[in-house]
Amino acid sequence: MITGDEALASSAANQIVPSQIFAAHLLAQLVHLGARDIFLSPGARSQSLAIAAKQLADAGLANLTVRLDERSLAFQALGCAAATGRPSIVITTSGTAVANLHPAVLEAHHSGVGLILLTSDRPAELRGVGASQTANQVGLFADAVRECIDVPAPTIEAAVSGALIAEAIELANKSFLLASAAGVDDHGIARANPVQLNLAFREPLSALEPNAAKVSTLQPGNPTHSAEALPTQIDLTKNTVIVAGAGLSLSADSVEQAVAAFGLPIFAEPSSGLRHHANSILHYRSLVASNKDLVEQIEQVIVLGKPTLSRAIMALIATPTVQVFVVESRMGFFNLAHSAIQVRGSLVPSKPVEHSDLQNWFGIWAVASDALDSMAQTESQEFDRKAIVKELYAASLTNSDSIIFGASRMIREADAWAPKAQVESIWSNRGVAGIDGTIATALGFAAARKAEHATATTRALIGDLTFLHDASSLSIDPIRDQLNLQLWVVNDHGGTIFESLEVAKLVDQDTFERVLTTPQNVDLQKLAQSYGWQFERVSSVAELQRAAKIHGLLVIEILPS
Repeated sequence: MITGDEALASSAANQIVPSQIFAAHLLAQLVHLGARDIFLSPGARSQSLAIAAKQLADAGLANLTVRLDERSLAFQALGCAAATGRPSIVITTSGTAVANLHPAVLEAHHSGVGLILLTSDRPAELRGVGASQTANQVGLFADAVRECIDVPAPTIEAAVSGALIAEAIELANKSFLLASAAGVDDHGIARANPVQLNLAFREPLSALEPNAAKVSTLQPGNPTHSAEALPTQIDLTKNTVIVAGAGLSLSADSVEQAVAAFGLPIFAEPSSGLRHHANSILHYRSLVASNKDLVEQIEQVIVLGKPTLSRAIMALIATPTVQVFVVESRMGFFNLAHSAIQVRGSLVPSKPVEHSDLQNWFGIWAVASDALDSMAQTESQEFDRKAIVKELYAASLTNSDSIIFGASRMIREADAWAPKAQVESIWSNRGVAGIDGTIATALGFAAARKAEHATATTRALIGDLTFLHDASSLSIDPIRDQLNLQLWVVNDHGGTIFESLEVAKLVDQDTFERVLTTPQNVDLQKLAQSYGWQFERVSSVAELQRAAKIHGLLVIEILPS
């Protein structure tokens, strides 16, 4: 048995640094498992992880992004993981650095996006005694992480005996499994999620050896899988509609059956990926809000993903007389009606139904939607939000381009005006639907898309307050962020989305502007160019079409008529 004195003597002779041994093997194993995207904010306590990350990146084994701001870093990691479908690794130092991850962790949790948070910390003896840059990081994210594992500081004894390497590999295997879609949440839904490894480190905090790119890695054991879920029966002789929201990735089989075989009307939000389908009812938003007679005929709703854009749809789903079926998705447990039937397998008709009956039901909605579309065609051709949405889609239909929607007004405008056009990849942070981190999310998404399609462009449609809220994310990593990313900023000089709320009719204009719309007069051109972005200001369709063809990092300030 190795004594403490013998271990210290061996360490001095061989320059063993436990922190670096642990960091090298932990990151090497995570990368080996498939978590190849590493996002780092520099700090002293995390230096062993930073060295290992750079070693892996230099060897071409990992993609490394470095950002000053941990909040932006986490949202960029989220965007990357959303685009790739694999967990992103996030590395921070201790203290407030960890707290800055919280908004993105919340969004990742509710959107079913995998993040592996490596949060550095002081060892046990320096916690709770006033040590610098130290706070209680354990449990900081509460239930927004699938698990928080507080890992004691690596010791020389464990390093010498070999136990430290085994521990690092075991932690990598466990955290990767928990963060990936193989993990199961509290409701039994298999989906990706954030996981936190809170890693204590003692001095010395780093060394150059071992090189993370050269250490041995091990395959994990095969994860256990739950039994295949039984089909759920649905009576399609009842008038049924499909409501499709964000996050359909885990419900592919049921989506295919419900959409292709059933032939039902589809109310598809822009981020659902079903907007282009032949059965999509483009003007469902207006119909559900205004056509009471038609809505009252609905007896059943099949929910795919997480719909969040329309109050009228929320009211429909919560109607006591409407039976709701919710198909399992990456967005987690959705049960606004408190009586929904959760579908884990496929949906199958409980009794034979005539195809003509389904077609008649779909036809009623299609005719009503077409009538609204005909009315819309006769409106003036101003450079309004409808025109902006149509140009966004027109610019993004080729070359594997992608669209990111901010969480506020413009995604609702897209819900009203987006055409039946299939864009290869669409994302919006609809987990908790906040405006925070939208630019950073778009950066991460764009980087991941560029890795698959070198010439692809990502376009983010956002409002001016969303842009300003995340303006610090315009500061880029000059090595990793050589991207084709356009930020389409519709500048209303404030939050005009609040005009649709009840409060707009309750308070005077001065109060409304002061506490809700928060008017702003920032010079967006100077702000964008100070961070090194190209800039265009447009006030017509022709100008927007020209700007949409520009490559690189571009801010387009859009001034609607």
